[in-house]
Amino acid sequence: MTSETITSTDQTFLNPEKKSDSSLNMSILQKDGGIKITLISLHGLIRVDHPELGRDADTGGQVKYVLELAKEMAAQPHVREVELLTRQIIDGKVDADYGQLEEQICDNAKLIRIPFGPKRYLAKEKLWPYIEMFVDQALVHFRRKGLPDIIHGHYADAGAAGAQLARLLHVPFIFTGHSLGRVKQQRLSGRKASNEALEKKYEFTTRLEAEEFALETAAMVVTSTSQEVEQQYELYDHYDPSRMEVIPPGVDLSCFSPADEQWQRPAIATELGRFLTHPDKPMILTMARPDERKNLPKLVEVYGNSEQLQDAANLVMVMGSRDDLRQLPKAQRQVIEDVMYLIDKYNLYGKVAYPKSNSTEDVPELYRLAATQRGVFINPALTEPFGLTLLEAGATGLPIVATHDGGPRDIIANCGNGLLVDPLDDDAIEKALLRALTDDEQWNEWSEAGITGTRKHYAWSNHATRYLRDLDDILEKSPQPAIAERTRTRRLPEFDRLIITDLDNTLTGDPVALAEFNELIRERDDIGFGIATGRRLDSAMQLIEELGLPQPDLIDTDAGTQLNYGEKLTPDVSWRKQIGYAWKPVEIRQTLNSLPGFFAQPEANQSEYKISYEIDTSVAPSISEIRRKLRQAGLRATVMLSLGMYLDIIPVRGGSGGSIRHLLWKWGFSPENVLVAGDSGNDAGMLLGRTLGVVVGNYAPELNRLRKRPRVYFAEGTHARGVLEGINYYNFLGNIVIPNDQIE
Repeated sequence: MTSETITSTDQTFLNPEKKSDSSLNMSILQKDGGIKITLISLHGLIRVDHPELGRDADTGGQVKYVLELAKEMAAQPHVREVELLTRQIIDGKVDADYGQLEEQICDNAKLIRIPFGPKRYLAKEKLWPYIEMFVDQALVHFRRKGLPDIIHGHYADAGAAGAQLARLLHVPFIFTGHSLGRVKQQRLSGRKASNEALEKKYEFTTRLEAEEFALETAAMVVTSTSQEVEQQYELYDHYDPSRMEVIPPGVDLSCFSPADEQWQRPAIATELGRFLTHPDKPMILTMARPDERKNLPKLVEVYGNSEQLQDAANLVMVMGSRDDLRQLPKAQRQVIEDVMYLIDKYNLYGKVAYPKSNSTEDVPELYRLAATQRGVFINPALTEPFGLTLLEAGATGLPIVATHDGGPRDIIANCGNGLLVDPLDDDAIEKALLRALTDDEQWNEWSEAGITGTRKHYAWSNHATRYLRDLDDILEKSPQPAIAERTRTRRLPEFDRLIITDLDNTLTGDPVALAEFNELIRERDDIGFGIATGRRLDSAMQLIEELGLPQPDLIDTDAGTQLNYGEKLTPDVSWRKQIGYAWKPVEIRQTLNSLPGFFAQPEANQSEYKISYEIDTSVAPSISEIRRKLRQAGLRATVMLSLGMYLDIIPVRGGSGGSIRHLLWKWGFSPENVLVAGDSGNDAGMLLGRTLGVVVGNYAPELNRLRKRPRVYFAEGTHARGVLEGINYYNFLGNIVIPNDQIE
């Protein structure tokens, strides 16, 4: 396979001529009985029945999106199976449903909960240290249940995880960002909180790198609106319009429909009546979780300052569910307290309803109730990536007023069922609401347009058809993953466990400790021994001989780009088939050789899939700038800095993290029975995840970032003494224990 071959993951999605929808009848999708789609959505609380939408900032529209997408895709004739992977949560503060390992979504679709990290519920910003653990657990799942044909990650966390899995398994990857870190960072910058405080709260650095990684890997990026493509994704280094597809989400039309002759006043109306002096008046309805971005206090201000609005309608604010206001996160509690303060300030008692909770079944009834009373729905958010509630309102015949940002622009352009407003313009909001409430002819026109337009433009079946059309193009360019070939003509010895360690500065440097390590390996026939090094194979074998090390059972060389096994150094064929993807060494050298502070290492340190430099960091560009220059040149590669001066450029699928996970997948080793040890940046990939990591005491500063990660032990002992210390820490020679399995 040459480096020019288009393979099954990370490829640039080149599709100059889209297939027509009808061409799916002759597509690759029909082969082998249909395809398997894996969706990944990690944060929040996801369950099939009665999802708790609005419970917190992490459990909102994305939950509904992925559940309905799974259901619709499973109904397509070209799809054999859909699985939605999320996180298993066992926590007395949430329902026991979230601890179930599986739930049936519908025929051919399942919700699968993968255990990783602490069992308790965590906010999405706290999940980052555990992403590699999810990757390893998902590999176990795929080994048991079979490879998917496509992996689709939702939001930055699942984007990073899905991209890693796609690169490891060599299957295509699709990414949907839902909301983007750079956009949020721009919106919050310049406010009272310092950049340091924002970084601590939102983990922007980690999130942005995850989004870049997902964008670089994705064969297709599914967006909801053209504004997302042009104004939001454009902010990223890996922005590539040719891979962006605007496929708006659908609305469940079986649930969201106008009131018919059999419709009866719902129970939720009684709950609202507890707040309202005149409950039969038209309502201004808004429905959003209590998030600062949703701009809910502004709506109360506009209503409180307008006698005309108060005369014309009640204000009904559905702000998620809460049992105890004091137990809500501070930011959500503040929004609700601001709303209550303004109700008191403007003396709006009897005119504003803000129920504590609502069920999933209440939502369509609320829209229908508002429509039968000839009210209006408003989304006053400061920013709105899409606005699913606008579709739900429109589908039931309720006119809408919405922010002039993001999705609402496309929705109203397509459906013509309301008005766009500046969410900071009180006068514009008031006038738009009054027009909807007082102009009967306009109300009728908007109501009918919403019913018709949502069915024409926003049915889930439309989404599925366009999704499969694009997926067909991707799969046509995607050969069978080499890793799927289950050849068993030879096996590694059936070791009980493995020790894999770096060479330079990890095993070298302490001859006494090294002698102890060598004796340990030779005495234990049940323990396999592996080397992972940045050196070339010939150089590594020479050093192994000089150090008197046992012959490795496996050796991972050239910074995670070459894998060999046993005394004959048998190459791993499936790894070699995939490693050369998108590798353009001549162009990479042309781009980097002229940079200040770059000095090519000797030829003995270069190899087929590794370009190595020494850099003078006082004059050389930063690592992020080096990555940016490669991206700007259209080059795809992984950049690694070790010991503050040694720079390796390798293929995007290379690196110790990928190579080690590949061999564990191929040979069926459990990561819990694998101890890995290293000292520098090119060891970071293998130290993360479910393997048992050991960082020796003489480590390079770039590994300090791993101190927040589970299953990474920082030894006090240096060189081989640190490796021995790590072996004792995990009781690796006996009944293995993992004291650092979780972090707080």
